Amino acid sequence: MTELAITDAPDESRYEANLDGTLAGVVEYQLDGDVIMFTHTGVPSEFEGRGIASQLARYVLDDARRRGLEVLPRCPYISGWIARHLDYLDLVPAASRSRYKLPSDA
Repeated sequence: MTELAITDAPDESRYEANLDGTLAGVVEYQLDGDVIMFTHTGVPSEFEGRGIASQLARYVLDDARRRGLEVLPRCPYISGWIARHLDYLDLVPAASRSRYKLPSDA
């Protein structure tokens, strides 16, 4: 049975998804005080199609919520994921939403 483990690697400024001990995806970020900017999501081709990027997106946004961080989704994948899951829209400051092609409210 395969197990996906997602952890924050703050020294690398990224979240890492490991599948049975193998790096299967990352979300890179820049943290500035109480604002986290997600800059890149990547999943190696051999792991595509398994929902790893989606699981990463949910995890990093849930973690931002838990930590009380505002989110700037510069990464197109994270921005698109929020657009499809509007219950996370509140994490993005209203004044920044149009910059990331997100609705002003939901």
